[in-house]
Amino acid sequence: MSRHMMAQGLVRIALAIAVWGLGSATASAGGCEDRRILGASYVVCKFDPAVDDLRLFWQGGNGRPFRTFDALSNALSGEGRTLLFAMNGGMYERDFSPVGLHIENGRTLSGLNTKTVKGRPSQIPNFYKKPNGVFYWGDGRAGVLESGQFQAQKPGAAFATQSGPMLVVKGVIHPAFLQKSSDFKPRNGVGVAPDGAVYFVMTQGRVSFYDFARIFRDGLGVQNALFLDGGWAPGLYAPELRRNDRPGHGGYGPIIAVVR
Repeated sequence: MSRHMMAQGLVRIALAIAVWGLGSATASAGGCEDRRILGASYVVCKFDPAVDDLRLFWQGGNGRPFRTFDALSNALSGEGRTLLFAMNGGMYERDFSPVGLHIENGRTLSGLNTKTVKGRPSQIPNFYKKPNGVFYWGDGRAGVLESGQFQAQKPGAAFATQSGPMLVVKGVIHPAFLQKSSDFKPRNGVGVAPDGAVYFVMTQGRVSFYDFARIFRDGLGVQNALFLDGGWAPGLYAPELRRNDRPGHGGYGPIIAVVR
């Protein structure tokens, strides 16, 4: 074999390794799958904040809320980026503004909500069924903290969204959740596992708060998990599952997304 042919062969091998490496990087990005856990069906989406470009969105360049996954996808496409995953990212007001803390790219667009609402448990909005909490991430790491702990610890966060109630706090299910509850609804939430993986979970039917919390703690091994929304509101964008949910009542507020 001539030196020229050997050099060409080495170039081909190098190119093959480079292409394989790109494919591996793409494959390392998380994704969504249908799973049956503890006797019920869910969509479970797993991402690595050290690899996947996890972001939070609310308003476009015109200052108006995106409201739909399509609007966000189109805006990203115009910037040369692709929407890989999206989920409505917490409670919002009638004008689609966040009810609580909302941090985008290090900028606090809505402050931490520490308000307390008293009354019968069934009459208190979910956000105020304390403890509520914050899902935050940045610098390749993510976490879920009870709102008071987040306020006290002030962890560095490039992105953060506040919602409630907490589903699991340090391995303990929210004390207000009843094992034999008859409050069955569609729900979505987020938790961070001890290894740093972020799990987003969407129900495939209707479940109680207690059973939904168990999915994170007992099914996925998550010690801290946060409820994002429920009822008519949960929404998911997952092309691999052919999901592009249409929002009820006009749109979504904050949207958690993974982009490329």
